[in-house]
Amino acid sequence: MAQKKSPTNRSYKVSDQIQRDLAELIARELKDPRVGMVTLQGVEVTPDYAHAKVYFSVLTGDPEQTQEALNHAAGHLRNGLFKRLHIHTVPTLHFIYDRTQERAADMNALIAKAVSSRSKDEE
Repeated sequence: MAQKKSPTNRSYKVSDQIQRDLAELIARELKDPRVGMVTLQGVEVTPDYAHAKVYFSVLTGDPEQTQEALNHAAGHLRNGLFKRLHIHTVPTLHFIYDRTQERAADMNALIAKAVSSRSKDEE
């Protein structure tokens, strides 16, 4: 049975650097109107650095259109990373919409609803 390797310190550093550089590239160079205000939540790089999952959320704009636009621009963004990163292999980028904040807001609303209905029952 093959053991899953835990990420190395180097892969964390590479992921962090990719996240910082991508955020700058998206803000400065990406002119696609489908991409509004994007926040990069995290980057996961495969052990061989061939692929990177880039998790993002949006403050403005449609998440699906933003994901489509970012994946469409992935090649251009990867070329920008080639110029900035000093690693042998720059990963292929895969942008994924991160629904964590959305789910947290839904959970908070459910909790607030449960608390308010409980306090009404107690009256």
